[in-house]
Amino acid sequence: MKAFKKLPEPFQCDEVRAYYDILNKKRGRIVGKRIVDLVLSIILLIVLIIPIGVIALLIKCTSKGTVFFRQERVTTYGKHFYILKFRTMVQNAEQLGSSVTTENDSRITSVGWALRKLRLDELPQVFNVLSGSMSIVGTRPEVPKYVDRYQPEYYATLLLPAGITSPASIQYKDEAKLLAQGGDADKVYIEQILPEKMKYNLKYVRNFGFFTDIGLMFKTVIEVIK
Repeated sequence: MKAFKKLPEPFQCDEVRAYYDILNKKRGRIVGKRIVDLVLSIILLIVLIIPIGVIALLIKCTSKGTVFFRQERVTTYGKHFYILKFRTMVQNAEQLGSSVTTENDSRITSVGWALRKLRLDELPQVFNVLSGSMSIVGTRPEVPKYVDRYQPEYYATLLLPAGITSPASIQYKDEAKLLAQGGDADKVYIEQILPEKMKYNLKYVRNFGFFTDIGLMFKTVIEVIK
């Protein structure tokens, strides 16, 4: 971990310091987390390389545009990176609507609906884990415009790498349905959903540990199967 005084300015507050002190005592676990991420991501890549190839071919044959979708997100210490997903929307979808997706979003392709339902659009993020920009378990990375609206305490969630899965993403697996009930999707997300998700994210940071991560991995698999 970086020294607290070397963290970006938004992190320099008492709210974040409380979480920093907790994680600072778990430096060994943070190193172990990275080792587990590398081992599991290599295994997953070997197992999933054929399904990834099949899905890529299916996307390419059924809609115009690239196979993968890259979007700028924010991870550890406020560093920006590009998250990698299978494209589930029409090309240039970000120019046609909100950064969040509602249940009946017309931008989603027919194949995209199935990929989102089964969470298969997230598979390419194994490459983000290998690169170190993400972890298998952590808080889901937000786009910069939402991070710019963070309350001071929220920055504590950026003390650890962003994750493919998290307590908040499990709890809000039907987020698209909630967004579809409101008017302005961005406003609903920032004012209603994000604060609730942050409660789960901050709890994860406080209780971070090896067995917590393993438990969340299994819970994620169970939720996808359900």
